[in-house]
Amino acid sequence: MTERPDAAGGRPQTDGLPKTQPLRPSQVRHNASAKRMLRRLVQGENPPTAPMTIVDRLAGSPYANPMIQVGGSVDVSARKTMDFALHMAETMFRYGAGALEVETSIIAVTAALGLKHIEVDITNQSVAINYAPRGDQPPITLLRVVRSWTNNYAGLAKVHQLVTDIVAGGVSRADAIGRLDGIIRSSKPYPRWMVTCAFGVFAAVFVGVLGGGLMASGLAFASNILVSLLARQMGRWRAPDFFATASCAFMVTFIALMLRWAGVDIPPSIVVAGGILLLLPTGRLVSSVQDAINGFPVTAAGRFLSTFLSFGAIVAGIGVAFVLGDRLGSQPIDVTQTFPDAYPLWGQAILIAIAVVAIGVTEQTHLKLLMPTAAVGLVGFFALWAASAVGLGDRLSPAASAVVIGLLARVVALRLGAPQLVVAVPAALILLPGLKIFRSMYVLTVEETDILLGAGGMLNAAAIVLGVAAGIVLGDNLARPLTRNLASNERRRVRRR
Repeated sequence: MTERPDAAGGRPQTDGLPKTQPLRPSQVRHNASAKRMLRRLVQGENPPTAPMTIVDRLAGSPYANPMIQVGGSVDVSARKTMDFALHMAETMFRYGAGALEVETSIIAVTAALGLKHIEVDITNQSVAINYAPRGDQPPITLLRVVRSWTNNYAGLAKVHQLVTDIVAGGVSRADAIGRLDGIIRSSKPYPRWMVTCAFGVFAAVFVGVLGGGLMASGLAFASNILVSLLARQMGRWRAPDFFATASCAFMVTFIALMLRWAGVDIPPSIVVAGGILLLLPTGRLVSSVQDAINGFPVTAAGRFLSTFLSFGAIVAGIGVAFVLGDRLGSQPIDVTQTFPDAYPLWGQAILIAIAVVAIGVTEQTHLKLLMPTAAVGLVGFFALWAASAVGLGDRLSPAASAVVIGLLARVVALRLGAPQLVVAVPAALILLPGLKIFRSMYVLTVEETDILLGAGGMLNAAAIVLGVAAGIVLGDNLARPLTRNLASNERRRVRRR
């Protein structure tokens, strides 16, 4: 193969090879576009092994896209920021928040205060934060253990508002520390005597919803006042929660049995069912189901065990009361007896609203949230009635109503500056099968010939309780696309201040 100049004395030409024409700019652009499209089809938008940044955990929460307040190096003040975040997390756990809410709050606060490279680990009773500073400096790891719990939904709502303000860029770290200390030192919204009366009011009105008359409601009110006082006294004695719950369940059951033995015309099953509903660990159960669904298995397992022990304590208290009542000669109870409605539908709706407000008082919910929570509970009650009317059954109807409650609770809570749990738990307590639990326990402890029937009833009641908890979590997730604007509007209001 030889080269020769062309006739015009220009570029040499190669014999035996075809001439190649240079590509036009439009062809080059088209080829590059085709290569990029093919690469996207094969590899996807992101590298398959790229880890998700911890701030991405905020997607779907009210704290997405936090405003970074601190610029430059923050390693000097990292320890103070981590101490504040751990103190805030401990407070949220003590007030009843779920693991996902605590984790997103920590990530949002630390990111807003300038700490980007942190890791958060949450278990049933502890919160750990690890911060890896840039350069050769050693990492910082802090751990805090939560050893006590209290009913304070008003405090939880205040902490939620504090996190919102920090994420919006309206609060410095020093101001945030001062506000958190103020929340912890502030007293609860309602005094003890009002909480005690709320226990009795809830039991009385719920007995009316179940079909009990005025005498049964009056008995439920009096017995639950005594139960509340007993629980407070055992708290002063530092008695474990298991024995405190068992003692309360024993008292409310034994009082109903003895009054029936004395000749008082009351249905003991309804009175006991209304009394044990407030003993059920509803908030803890909802949080445990939420933690299990959201990927916190250790925390969920610990809370499930605590919930199971609470149910066991209720079972033990009812069982001991029945055995002792049988020894004293109390009459057998027909647990299969059904009760007609003592009030029309509109009357039951009024009683449900009063019951939800009473639950809110016992959980120390803020005053401005009581009526919205009652409204959500009313909607859930009518959803339960509609689901039962169309034939969804005893197990699916409460779950469907819980989905409605969970969805509305997130919308209402975010609009009023509170977490979803604060509204959802009081509104959903009316869905729990207290009467079914009582009947099953009676069969298990007294009518020994029908042990399988009692065990089946307890499994059925457990399925209803889990269905209600899962329905609340499902409603919360369904409402997230609908509440993004609510979170952003809250931030805009904070920035205007």
